[in-house]
Amino acid sequence: MADAAKKLSEIELEQALGELRGWAVVAGKLQRTYEFLDFVEAWGFMSSAALVIQQMDHHPEWFNVYHRVRVDLVTHDAGGISARDVALARRLDEIAARRTRA
Repeated sequence: MADAAKKLSEIELEQALGELRGWAVVAGKLQRTYEFLDFVEAWGFMSSAALVIQQMDHHPEWFNVYHRVRVDLVTHDAGGISARDVALARRLDEIAARRTRA
């Protein structure tokens, strides 16, 4: 995959989307909404993810309403979606898979 700080080409982005279940490009950002059983599970996901996010030093835009967490990923320095966003999306999927979902 391309350099982590470089915007992905359309081909690279399509390839990444083919490997990321539930993710789509919305308004130029990689986006997914996770659904959990309740607020506590959603908050637990966010708490677990925060540790990984801080370690990766790549902070998403995310929004929590009750049992849903919407995540938007974009690398502003690259002017679009980069390999850093794809890597974080994969890690978030791993964390979400360990939580109880509705």
